[in-house]
Amino acid sequence: MPALHPDLINLLQLMRQNNSPTYESLPPAEARKAHAARAKALQTPGDPLPSVQDLRAAHGGTEVPVRLYRAEDAPEHSPCLLFMHGGGWVLGSLETHDWVCRRLARELGACVLAVDYRLAPEHPYPAAVEDCVAALHWLVAEAPSLGIDPARIALGGDSAGGNLAAVLALMGRDGAVPPTVFQLLFYPAMDLALRAESYGPPTEGMVLTPATMRYFIGHYLPSAGAGLDWQASPLRAASLHGTPPALVMTCGHDPLREEGLRYAERLEQDGVRVTRLDLNDQTHAILTMDKVSSTVPAVLSFAAGCLRQAWAP
Repeated sequence: MPALHPDLINLLQLMRQNNSPTYESLPPAEARKAHAARAKALQTPGDPLPSVQDLRAAHGGTEVPVRLYRAEDAPEHSPCLLFMHGGGWVLGSLETHDWVCRRLARELGACVLAVDYRLAPEHPYPAAVEDCVAALHWLVAEAPSLGIDPARIALGGDSAGGNLAAVLALMGRDGAVPPTVFQLLFYPAMDLALRAESYGPPTEGMVLTPATMRYFIGHYLPSAGAGLDWQASPLRAASLHGTPPALVMTCGHDPLREEGLRYAERLEQDGVRVTRLDLNDQTHAILTMDKVSSTVPAVLSFAAGCLRQAWAP
């Protein structure tokens, strides 16, 4: 078992002292409230930006709320990161990841467009995929009026959002959506057909456990067989060749670590440039816990540096 970072030890002690309920012990509506409260408690105030706009992205009969962040030093025709939040396709919102998007916009010196896709179980797979597809089409179509360069759009997300970003990258390669230039995948969920015993090292007592993943996947997928579809499980795509360069970040104390590492290996084997960042002393969801994790700012700075390099002429 990898060592625990001192920050993570303190976080787990805090969770035990507060008797924090596990998400899988709650109905989805209550789990969302607990997730939102945890995000608020564990994040510092967001970075001030000159422009943050709540908009509606509409395409092909689908309309989805989005939030556009613009950094102070963003150029007139700015690159843009389309960001999908985590939360197991059941939890999460624009608010739970507002800090992350503000910091990424600031570090990138560019724009970030966050997608408030529909959540399961009220809206099971493929509703989240459809909403993200609509947001990407809208972003490209509206890029001139938004002051965004449509040739420099990247995809990113954490956990479930990393899953959705990888799906859009594959769809872009195949011509189903506009192509993009990079994918930032933070501790992504890449294989929803995995059995519980197939997950990596034990993570009981952590923020995310195999039981939590079963809860999320059970609400997200309309049937067990849907997990074999590559638009639910990108790791099951026949080939990753031709997808954009990627950064894949994994954490040692995370049941999703092994599938993230396998996805990075698949990218490399299929001829895609990939940077691997494995934080063996960290756990899932640290990006939304910057108040208690001193590692987060450096991780986002490193990720932004990789993306800025991809955007460079």
